[in-house]
Amino acid sequence: MPEYRPLGRTGLSVSSIALGTMTWGQQNTEAEGHAQLDHAFDAGINFIDTAESYSIPPRAETQGSTERIIGSWLRSRGRRDRIILASKVAGPSDRNYLRKDGSSPRLNAAHINEALDASLKRLQTDYLDLYQLHWPHRTVPLFGNGSHAPNRGGDGSEVPIEETLEALDGIVSSGKVRHIGLSNETAWGLSRFLHLSETRGWPRVASVQNAYNLLNRTYETGLAEFHEREQVGLLAYSPLAQGFLTGKYQRGARPPGARTTLFERGQRYQKPGTESAIDAYLAIAADFDLDPAQLAIAYVTSRPFVTSTIIGATSLEQLDSDLATADVAITPEIEARIDAAHQLHGNPAP
Repeated sequence: MPEYRPLGRTGLSVSSIALGTMTWGQQNTEAEGHAQLDHAFDAGINFIDTAESYSIPPRAETQGSTERIIGSWLRSRGRRDRIILASKVAGPSDRNYLRKDGSSPRLNAAHINEALDASLKRLQTDYLDLYQLHWPHRTVPLFGNGSHAPNRGGDGSEVPIEETLEALDGIVSSGKVRHIGLSNETAWGLSRFLHLSETRGWPRVASVQNAYNLLNRTYETGLAEFHEREQVGLLAYSPLAQGFLTGKYQRGARPPGARTTLFERGQRYQKPGTESAIDAYLAIAADFDLDPAQLAIAYVTSRPFVTSTIIGATSLEQLDSDLATADVAITPEIEARIDAAHQLHGNPAP
């Protein structure tokens, strides 16, 4: 069974493993999504994460499909009060199909309110426990694209954090959202949000959802300290580095039905140095008689600044294996080996 950990200062407790859902609507059917939800719930998982942009890869014809699948499950099972439900509003991008007027998404009041109302309708609920900004509306490094890559909209525009947080204050005051979070955020961005909350009386950020795994431990520098000092923890996504840490893509392998085989979206984890780093972690798993996926997920969940590790699966067998990581201990011996490998290989896939 998973642990239950505080979600920031919200008073809510969430399972140390959260159920990610972005495959539902493309790789997984509604029935398969419902089966995963039932299985996870029975295993003690109370935290479900989704987004208005899901399923992934993002497409106009499947946008919102994941939220609809969760919504039909909530309607049929009647478990809303026993679930911590999180979704996200998209930042700037060329996904003009997300807004009714065909404009590029913006993190302002009009767009946030439109996105939230649409998500609530698909999810068949009248509130969200956690509403997250999927990525910032300013020029920051995003999704492994370099130190100062242009924002997703590509036009260099920004919506001031003050404007965004004031809009979030409105939806919290309305009762449609209980708490707010960030995603793909930097230390500067988080500190700015916290400062404005303190000085303006606006809602306080409860969590940050960033990528964190054995190939990308950059969260430890700058952001991890916020957990101890400000009680803002990490919701760690991509603990398996999009499956690369299982070893299934080594030497250019492309197993039938695997995500990168289907969609070729793994460029973040195909950079120079990643293959040798993966080899090192596969060797550690073998030496301690552990499944590589379980080693990778258990390591992330064991970090003191991690509130919850977001796992995703396309089958109940994968889900069972991921859930079993709750019982995998990262011993001092394992941690020493991992740290030695990290010293040699660093963060090849930030």
